[in-house]
Amino acid sequence: MSSFIAAFVILLGFFLLMSIGYIIKKKAVEGSCGGLGALGIEKACDCDDPCDKRKARMAEEEARAKKLAQNRIL
Repeated sequence: MSSFIAAFVILLGFFLLMSIGYIIKKKAVEGSCGGLGALGIEKACDCDDPCDKRKARMAEEEARAKKLAQNRIL
């Protein structure tokens, strides 16, 4: 039982250290492989015709990018 408690405390310590790192750097934990972008895949789904939810999200992202470009100071 004491080894379980020790392992749990160590695990909590790592979570605490990671959360302090996130608070200080404001950067999320990332993987080292580069994700799907490293494989040349632009999106998670490989379908030719995206679903309605995906279309709405893409339109929202495009509108946001357009608004940011329009209100850009520099």
